[in-house]
Amino acid sequence: MVRRARAVRLTLHPGVSRRVNEVFSITVLSLEVSGLATILSLLVGLPLGTVLALGRFRGRAALLSVINTGMGLPPVVVGLAIAMLLWRSGPLGDLRLIYTPWAIILAQWVIAAPVVTGLTAVALQQLDPRLQLQLLGLGASVPHMVLALWREARLPLIAALIAGFGSVISEVGASMMVGGNIRGQTRVLTTAIVLETGKGEFERALALGGLLLLLTFLINLALTLIQQRGARQRGRT
Repeated sequence: MVRRARAVRLTLHPGVSRRVNEVFSITVLSLEVSGLATILSLLVGLPLGTVLALGRFRGRAALLSVINTGMGLPPVVVGLAIAMLLWRSGPLGDLRLIYTPWAIILAQWVIAAPVVTGLTAVALQQLDPRLQLQLLGLGASVPHMVLALWREARLPLIAALIAGFGSVISEVGASMMVGGNIRGQTRVLTTAIVLETGKGEFERALALGGLLLLLTFLINLALTLIQQRGARQRGRT
């Protein structure tokens, strides 16, 4: 009972409560930033990947090469490029986005968009080419044909979404460079881990790392369950 009472008093201690609130705000900001960056990358990557997969136009091969190169961009290089754009003396300096969550979102979008675009193109290219011809032969309009192809390729498209989210929730270089790891403003889980490690607070760093792994696992688990449920439904039809 004494130990329990001490534990209760410890959790109610102002310093501990402040620390818990800080970790909570860092976690929420991490999910908001990476989640929004992933959604924006999906809004761009899904149609662009569709055009690359189905379209035939001059420069397509070069654009695919650029997308494939972008899938392996080092986050720190992306952070450097975005920081140069958003710096006060940079082309977009008047927007005053440097060291704000929007700067991190922009950097993470640049990281995730090529991943989603490239995997979307691959997913649609793996479909039977006759399916597109059959849909057009049945009188389907181009938008309806595209929606039907997306539905047919929904399982690998969910995998593309998972890969896009995974590429940004775990990156640290870009977030550190354009966000500045400012307490209460731009500090996310990955930059907090780097900070605590640099201070020699390895227990805190490990705790934050475990929290990041848990969040990533739960989100990917939810998306995987949706993906597998779709696979089972597809197998029944």
